[in-house]
Amino acid sequence: MKNVVFFDLETQRSFDEVGGRHNIQRMGLSVAVTYSTAAAEYRYYTEENVDDLIEELKAADLVVGFNVLGFDYEVLRGYTDYPLKRLPTVDMLADIYRTLGFRLSLDTLANATLGLNKSADGLQAIRWWRQGKIKELMEYCQNDVDVTRQLYEFGREHKYVQYRDRHWRMRKVPVNW
Repeated sequence: MKNVVFFDLETQRSFDEVGGRHNIQRMGLSVAVTYSTAAAEYRYYTEENVDDLIEELKAADLVVGFNVLGFDYEVLRGYTDYPLKRLPTVDMLADIYRTLGFRLSLDTLANATLGLNKSADGLQAIRWWRQGKIKELMEYCQNDVDVTRQLYEFGREHKYVQYRDRHWRMRKVPVNW
């Protein structure tokens, strides 16, 4: 059975705190969550076991995420020299950007395609980290992984995802996942 690993992480610091997007590797991992199709289970990571996370990603037949190439792998560059961008990866945001020429949020796509909403955002995740609310942070990150998985599976099955444009019209984005 092919092992697809769905993946998301949250950070300890914001872009502003590290001097901008060109310093993503300084943001620091707060938590990460994966879902492995081979194991049919979620796994939870913090900075203390980030090496285990990297090994799970390297062992995957396919890694799926949302902005994983431009963000998540860049955060992990603070912990490894391994070229994570060489891993077999589907970055749904990168694919959609290539098709549309503009970015859409996971929340926008999940709402229009699946009727789901994210439970919080990255800045709230940083606040939870600082408040020591690791349980809430893990639940939020797991929710994002689950939304990512459902959106990917919908796109694979139906060959499109959708969003509402600025005039609130539903628009389909063809995908080939």
